[in-house]
Amino acid sequence: MTPEFSAEWQEKLQTRFLNYVKIFSTSDPESESTPSTERQWDIAKYIFEELKNLGLSDVSLDENGYIYAYVPSNLENDDEPTIGFISHYDTSPDFSGENVNPQIWTDYDGEDLVLNKDTNFTLSSTKFPILKQYKGETLITTDGTTLLGADDKAGLAEIVTAAEFLLAHPEIKRSRIGIGFTPDEEIGRGAHKFDVKKFGAEWAYTMDGSEVGELEYENFNAAQAIVKIHGLSVHPGYAFGKMVNASLLAAEFVQMLPENETPATTKGFDGFFHLTDLKSDVSEAKIQYIIRDHDADKFENRKKLITKKVAEFNQKYGEKTAEIEIKEQYRNMKQQFEGKMHIVDIAEQAMKDAEIKPLIKAIRGGTDGAQLSYIGLPCPNIFAGGLNFHGPYEFVSVESMVKAVKVIVNIAQAKKKQN
Repeated sequence: MTPEFSAEWQEKLQTRFLNYVKIFSTSDPESESTPSTERQWDIAKYIFEELKNLGLSDVSLDENGYIYAYVPSNLENDDEPTIGFISHYDTSPDFSGENVNPQIWTDYDGEDLVLNKDTNFTLSSTKFPILKQYKGETLITTDGTTLLGADDKAGLAEIVTAAEFLLAHPEIKRSRIGIGFTPDEEIGRGAHKFDVKKFGAEWAYTMDGSEVGELEYENFNAAQAIVKIHGLSVHPGYAFGKMVNASLLAAEFVQMLPENETPATTKGFDGFFHLTDLKSDVSEAKIQYIIRDHDADKFENRKKLITKKVAEFNQKYGEKTAEIEIKEQYRNMKQQFEGKMHIVDIAEQAMKDAEIKPLIKAIRGGTDGAQLSYIGLPCPNIFAGGLNFHGPYEFVSVESMVKAVKVIVNIAQAKKKQN
């Protein structure tokens, strides 16, 4: 029987999470370095020292900011494979992650939460009815001025706490457990320099999902598209027949893509074009999209469509008025689990053993696991407990985080070798 995860351990988990979210670690899609921001080194070095102090084995921090560590096996004649748990320490550049001031709400009453009295910023139980599900639990929220960083510092805290718990309870029999923490996941580069061979796991799980019970092994195919439009700037008083306003052309181009195929108008397995950024002046405009679809053929058609629209634009306004660059980001990992569904089955049973109802579904997004699955490390995604990621309405339940720790511990104990 697994030892009880006591109130003392819950307090350790909560404190660890609060320490992590206060460290500024936002990534930057415009940077070419790894990590993409110097500030990510602050949390990487902090966690590196923490893991060494906890007594994990083979703890390392490489030149690109990737952290590797291990809970050693305590089995006699262990021939079970090493499995891993992975999360990322960067936070999304979609909203400020600096000076995070987490708010703790014990015994939440299910009603609206005024997160910031000065601005009356409110986490509304009407706008976010899922809040009702957390009545009676301890919630951690923002103060309305930043994101929280539960994506994915909840995952970090859960993995480290589970490792500490396993080391403190040698009566829990487990094979070798690998731990991997990555930079730059939020900008699609978290797995780019992950050393799968060094990690040495046969498979792994990213702790990067949301609601309790989530278990995901399929996701979007993903690409980024950057469209540049070149204008011609002249004095506006003498612009007749000469000026080409790139800002106006950019507005026209945005209208050329299907208006009912955006994140706000799609759900389930629907794909979309998502306009993420537009910077322009008279001389030049830069339009950034992300392209998403679960279906590989539809994904390819989306890339062809936006490329075709650029060609039509040039036909109308002149060659080289617009140019496009498409960068692949990640692929749907589902096909990487053909013949390997025991990896998902183990996680599903671990949830059931923790009295959690598994919610097996497709991710409308991506994780490090999607890319890792394609470079030799099958890697489904498990819930970390946070909700409303990438903005000031983000929150996490401490009880949900405890459940995630229990799932990790249960997986660590599972018989993993397959005949």
